[in-house]
Amino acid sequence: MGILGLYAGKVERLVKTLLAIIGWCLLLVLCWPLAVLAIVLWPLLWLLSLPFRVVSISFDALFALLRAILFLPARMFGYRGGSAGRPS
Repeated sequence: MGILGLYAGKVERLVKTLLAIIGWCLLLVLCWPLAVLAIVLWPLLWLLSLPFRVVSISFDALFALLRAILFLPARMFGYRGGSAGRPS
């Protein structure tokens, strides 16, 4: 991933943030009680989702470990995967 990839990731994040702010402002104009409720409940929902993120990270690590263990014999015998070693 080069500099352009990092730049594209930052631009994508900024666009998502800008769209969220514009959407919230529209909601504020159209239905301000719902917008205030959203701004109050958003941090609470984020806090409630943290344990699920930790579990997700743990399962990702567990599956990465299992994959590494299962593919260890193939790596020991020199398998490279893809079409790098095969003639076409």
